[in-house]
Amino acid sequence: MSQSKFLQGRVAIVTGGTSGIGKAIALALGAGGANVAVGSPSAHSSSCQAEIEAKGGKALAMPLDVSSTDSVQRFGDAVIKAFGKVDILVNSAGIVARSTLCDHSDEDWYRVIDVNLNGMYRTIKFCLPGMIERKWGRIINIASTAASVGDRRLSAYCASKAGVLGLTRCVALEGAPHGVSCNAISPGWVETKLAKNAIKELAKAEGQSFDEYFDQLKRNSPQQRMIQPQEVGELAVFLCRDAALGITMGDLTISAGSIW
Repeated sequence: MSQSKFLQGRVAIVTGGTSGIGKAIALALGAGGANVAVGSPSAHSSSCQAEIEAKGGKALAMPLDVSSTDSVQRFGDAVIKAFGKVDILVNSAGIVARSTLCDHSDEDWYRVIDVNLNGMYRTIKFCLPGMIERKWGRIINIASTAASVGDRRLSAYCASKAGVLGLTRCVALEGAPHGVSCNAISPGWVETKLAKNAIKELAKAEGQSFDEYFDQLKRNSPQQRMIQPQEVGELAVFLCRDAALGITMGDLTISAGSIW
């Protein structure tokens, strides 16, 4: 096996894998030789499958709603049928609701928690037993610097991501004796379509143009730039190396030095 294809024979699931950070991770896993299954509500119409296969691995793209146990079960069963197992799970699906707590609708609060936190519980519960049985597994949960830094307008999001860190630690301990690691990656601002949409809202609230606010965010970063999705992808792939087994229960920040 070539060093560049060190994941050949491995099977990965990436939730939220058809856009943004999730897609970058899926492509990086494919480039590493893994067979990759991506799931999102829009996966059936995605070109992500062809892009992954162009990297050399096999791919599967299917609709997936992580807030539904039935949807997670159907998706997982299809992956097992296609590829026989799941070695790597990357939980990248996530949503945001922008509101102060006093004005927060119950529906939005429960939806954010159900997707961002309960969704990871559902996928991990499906994948972890097989990883433990085979004595090899990598679980990577996309958290956020928001897990450690509050924002009065993002109470549900911050709470959900803080919960992801707690879940990550517990899963890491459960998998530790069985060759299974579990880590969180906490990005700051990453230059994705989702982030740009959020920046547009923030800029409007501050009475600034998108370009003004975007440039301000970059200037405020110690590295004076915004993280690119492929950087998160490369970090995720590194955690899947055999040599990275000792890295577990971690919260790996990738934020160009910013705390938010």
